[in-house]
Amino acid sequence: MCRKSITFAQNFENCAMNDIPSFNSYIENTIKDNWLLDALTDYKGITLQYHDVARKIEKLHIMMEAAGIQKGDRIAVCGRNSAHWAVAFLATITYGAVIVPILHEFNAEQIHNIVNHSESRLLFVGDYVATIIDAKEMPQLEGIFNLPDFSLHTSRSEKLTDARERLNELFGHRFPNAYRKDDIHWHKDSAEELCMINYTSGTTGFSKGVMIPYRAVWGNVDFCIKNLANRMPKFSNMLNILPMAHMYGMAIEFLFPFCSGYHLHFLTRLPSPAIIAEAFQQVKPDVVVAVPLIIEKIIRKRVFPKIQSNAIKIMLQMPVVSKKVKERICREVYAAFGGRAYEIIIGGAPLNQEIEQFLKSIDFPFTVGYGTTECAPLISYCDYHEFIPGSCGVPLPCMDVKIVSPDPQNVEGEIITKGPNVMLGYYKNQEATFQAIDRDGWYHTGDLATMSEDGHIFIRGRLKNMLLGANGQNVYPEEIEDKLNSMALVSESLIVQRGDHLVALVHPDMDEVKNMRFSQEDLEQVMEQNRQELNAQLPVYSKLQAFELQEEEFMKTPKKSIKRYLYK
Repeated sequence: MCRKSITFAQNFENCAMNDIPSFNSYIENTIKDNWLLDALTDYKGITLQYHDVARKIEKLHIMMEAAGIQKGDRIAVCGRNSAHWAVAFLATITYGAVIVPILHEFNAEQIHNIVNHSESRLLFVGDYVATIIDAKEMPQLEGIFNLPDFSLHTSRSEKLTDARERLNELFGHRFPNAYRKDDIHWHKDSAEELCMINYTSGTTGFSKGVMIPYRAVWGNVDFCIKNLANRMPKFSNMLNILPMAHMYGMAIEFLFPFCSGYHLHFLTRLPSPAIIAEAFQQVKPDVVVAVPLIIEKIIRKRVFPKIQSNAIKIMLQMPVVSKKVKERICREVYAAFGGRAYEIIIGGAPLNQEIEQFLKSIDFPFTVGYGTTECAPLISYCDYHEFIPGSCGVPLPCMDVKIVSPDPQNVEGEIITKGPNVMLGYYKNQEATFQAIDRDGWYHTGDLATMSEDGHIFIRGRLKNMLLGANGQNVYPEEIEDKLNSMALVSESLIVQRGDHLVALVHPDMDEVKNMRFSQEDLEQVMEQNRQELNAQLPVYSKLQAFELQEEEFMKTPKKSIKRYLYK
């Protein structure tokens, strides 16, 4: 273990499990403290204040009771981000049930399988999901609710049907003197108690149910409150772009800001670059949480065209004026994200080096974090003031992290971690659990990295993605892809191995191809030139032998990582 890892291990020992408070107390306190403030807004739609959220939670509790839901029973939710998605989530955990968030991009068969595998007894669905599911394929469900109005899509319980029809009457009987802060008495959770089962979307094609305990949810939210909230305005705005069914979006864009008393804005629709750009201008978020693809598209499509004129390029080479030019460029980029964010937090996938170097060159306030679903999700992060290009922060105070390598500072090895954020295991999959968590409690991430003496982590790639060159050398496809993605007319790429040869699968920037009126032959010539220029930068064992053009975008996970297993 490197010297810094020992320090982190000592911190981990100080994070006694019996010192972890009930996470639901955070929810109760934020609702009471911000009773009359705006809490959840559907972009261009409804707004719920914190007291509205509490009332809706209580009404859902009444219907859960009618359905015979017991503490520990599973309740699933599947739909696009929305205020009612958030309410269904909060109502489930404050009742004492286990939430099963399902990504709305999953197809009907996947949704049916997850509902059945998790043994969920209730299901909340959005508009689109309601049209593709088949209740007959999910026989264990007591009922299915429509998220837009919490109406019953399907009911297999007379008591549930009756409760939904008489909901306002039952609510009035339970709270005859109007509903007040003092009426909030919700489930008090314990650190090791199961909070949720989150099914990974992953790049390997196999969806596993990650069992997240309350201590892991607390560990993420508590860290954000202590290390980020104190740098932001008290009543901040958040724009929720990432799917809340994914741990990154759930913990950092939803639970942390809600528990901090912020005002959350949900896009509720497909987050295209144009819609996101418009929403940034209207919401003006106080912190931006995003995956690299969103950042890269905004920079390449909305910023680079403005600053790549010959005049700007010349001025950037002039010492006297370059500083002022960079300040102006930074203001342009800052304005593209609403103009008010403390920093941009990037995670979920590697950030393109060209984009990273550009942002750093103009002193833009951004940082890159690292985590996994199995750690709910944070493993490392640092404030943008301490961020080092190419890294993804330092381990969280309560997480011990080490690199399995004889020389962690210079020779990459697998990242392993231990601490309160680590999952309980995979639901109904003991074999996979034993493969991921060793006897000493270390979670093996499958990611390869080095770590500097002061704890900064530098990821090289996925252990499963690593290719073996013809001469036995390790080849990290992500590093080659990062260089290729910055070359002419390349939108995205994937490096695959064909026998002893490396081949680049390339999806071109079709908008640019059409604008330049390039023929297929022109495009192939550009790609061949890219291949030759790239090979000049690469060692012999990782040079590309050929490229193959892909007409369609690569299939991706919700955090916008390419599903590599589909292209092997």
